[in-house]
Amino acid sequence: MGQKINPLGLRLGENQKHRSLWFAESKSYSLGLQEDEKIRDCIKKYVQKNWRISSVFEGIAHIEIQKKIDLIQIIIHMGSPKLLKESRTRGIKELEINVQKGLNSVNWKLNIAITKLNIAITKMTKPYRHPNFLAEYIALQLKNRVSFRKAMKKAIQLTKQVNTKGIQVQLAGRIGGKEIARVEWIREGRVPLQTIRAKIDHCSFPVRTIHGVLGIKIWIFVDEQ
Repeated sequence: MGQKINPLGLRLGENQKHRSLWFAESKSYSLGLQEDEKIRDCIKKYVQKNWRISSVFEGIAHIEIQKKIDLIQIIIHMGSPKLLKESRTRGIKELEINVQKGLNSVNWKLNIAITKLNIAITKMTKPYRHPNFLAEYIALQLKNRVSFRKAMKKAIQLTKQVNTKGIQVQLAGRIGGKEIARVEWIREGRVPLQTIRAKIDHCSFPVRTIHGVLGIKIWIFVDEQ
């Protein structure tokens, strides 16, 4: 079971929480999902387009969305929030306007009432502990034609700098440009996927290379309650 379902969804209510906090009736639930997807896409595209990120660990770890009756609260967890906070010409206000425009276009098509938007940014104290940063690091190495084994081992070495109990990295697709797709994985320490009390962070990240699309999956065993 631990290999067949998302480890975050398996542990909701135990040691994981939802990253989208809102309630909707069954007939409008799909519309709320489309709204969330549009918000996340607008934020990621804005950061990639308007900022020259010198390090992978300056990117976005994850985005939390909290919806109220007339307000949408967005919390962006980044490795380096100074990219948006210390800007003179651009900042959170410009990001809010950009997201609001994209959101208004979707709400108009879906006939949803327009609500206010508020964006906050928090800094991740230990970026090496989050699988999204490590997945982006591996993706960047693969695009630069670095050996996949070297990239995976380097990602594992980065997690040793923080207090993690185990990590598993999996890479699938036409690895190294081979004609036959295969799966390669490497593990360091313990990764108890079937233990619900074990807090495990997980991400699935696609990367486009000259040989095709590769899939990166990372499991990080943080702690056990």
